[in-house]
Amino acid sequence: MNGFKTAILMTVMMVLFLLVGSLVGGERGMMLAFILSLVMNFGSYWFSDKIVLTIYGAQKVTRDEYPQLYDIVEDLSSKANLPMPKVYVMDNPTPNAFATGRNPDHSAIAVTTSIMNILNREELEGVISHELTHVKNRDILIGTIAATLVGTITMIARMAGWAAMFGGGRGSRDRDNVFSDLALMILAPIAAMLIQMAISRSREYMADAGGAQISGKPLALASALKKLERGNELVPMTNAGTSSAHMFIVNPLSGKGLMKLFSTHPPIDERIERLDEIAAGRR
Repeated sequence: MNGFKTAILMTVMMVLFLLVGSLVGGERGMMLAFILSLVMNFGSYWFSDKIVLTIYGAQKVTRDEYPQLYDIVEDLSSKANLPMPKVYVMDNPTPNAFATGRNPDHSAIAVTTSIMNILNREELEGVISHELTHVKNRDILIGTIAATLVGTITMIARMAGWAAMFGGGRGSRDRDNVFSDLALMILAPIAAMLIQMAISRSREYMADAGGAQISGKPLALASALKKLERGNELVPMTNAGTSSAHMFIVNPLSGKGLMKLFSTHPPIDERIERLDEIAAGRR
């Protein structure tokens, strides 16, 4: 169901992209914005592992340094029929983890030092299985495609806004259309961003389900999520950025009320409820 939801959301975003492009950018402007956005996001995708690992000070580790962590990653990768990813550790007091890499052959799993202090082995297995599911589902690629479309829509909308303000536009457009162009400049990027966040939340549900399947311990993953949520509340991650927050297993950025619409992660309570249903055989 979440895979189908992702496909629908991606289709809606593509329709929004075509609509905005045809209305205000023209074919030439739309293609220019798309190419520019694609180049920027492709570069980010290709080097995403190096960029994000450097940002968070992650260090590659060996089995001798972290034998339990290394063994867990190796064992679960084999169960998931995935190549062994590189293993990284971040010296950080906030318990969290993420996966990165452009494909399963170039992937990495990174965990903070504190996550290993508060989770038992079964809970850590649940977390690693969740991250391996992101690798298996190629969620970095899906996220990059979504980001490319959002970036293009934003570029086109800005182009339209500037053209409207300075008297540009397509031929003899009426002055009244200036206001509609300005509204489009504001609303189209917001709509695209909301879709992007919804896609991210859908992929998190899929990673939870996949993690439960790989580890065979959905309740352990549910317990880990509860601990991680509490840990992030007590010790927020001070160096977390909005561009990479979606990569972590729990959102390192806080948000309540309306901001939940812009959250890259579903509510922890809902994720735990779904894992409980998986454990009970109702999913």
